Amino acid sequence: MKRFYKTASVDEAAGGGFEVRLDNRPIRSPAKAPLVFASWPLAQAVAAEWDAQPEDIAPDSMPLMQLASTAVDLIGKGRAAIVDGVAAYAETDLLCYRAEHPKALVERQAQRWQPLLDWATLRYDAPLHVNAGLMPKPQPPEALRALRNAVEAYDDWTLSALQTATGSCGSLIVALALVEGRIDADEAFEVSQLDETFQIEAWGEDPEATKRRAALRVDIAACRRFVDLLRA
Repeated sequence: MKRFYKTASVDEAAGGGFEVRLDNRPIRSPAKAPLVFASWPLAQAVAAEWDAQPEDIAPDSMPLMQLASTAVDLIGKGRAAIVDGVAAYAETDLLCYRAEHPKALVERQAQRWQPLLDWATLRYDAPLHVNAGLMPKPQPPEALRALRNAVEAYDDWTLSALQTATGSCGSLIVALALVEGRIDADEAFEVSQLDETFQIEAWGEDPEATKRRAALRVDIAACRRFVDLLRA
């Protein structure tokens, strides 16, 4: 899509909140729904994404706009299914499946992953079992229920960031820690990519893996920035 506007700006919306305007016309979501931002800083950041577009608009370069659109177009309409999908990650959470060898990887996983599981236990009263190996094992129903309640408690906009972060990290616990400010985006990337990083240190990294990991880092950082701006 060619750039069809000259400037992007932010103004107060008629019914409250803020809207991003392209040449004084309010933007809408891909499904043509109004996009009203509760946070002025978030609206400004989305306007900056539009303002930075070159002659050919690249939607992938506007992660904040994508997260806002997801909140309006998808989560609002399919909230229960999305909550279920995000919460289901706890059943086989990345942090719960530990290597049996080599010793260096076992120790690194324990050092980086266990503090986050301990945090989730205290924060949500949701102790998850840790397993050696990759065979799935049931988690305590009470813990899964507590984590689902935590996911369900978020508003649609925060849930949009949590959903993307959970998928990017492969872990609900890491995503919750990111959204709650327990860890920053760099740490979320590092702990979720711990196994891959360990293998790269031993064998090197191919170009496709480099590209994939870079995209994941961007997605995770966008989720944290989105939540921070939403709450600013």
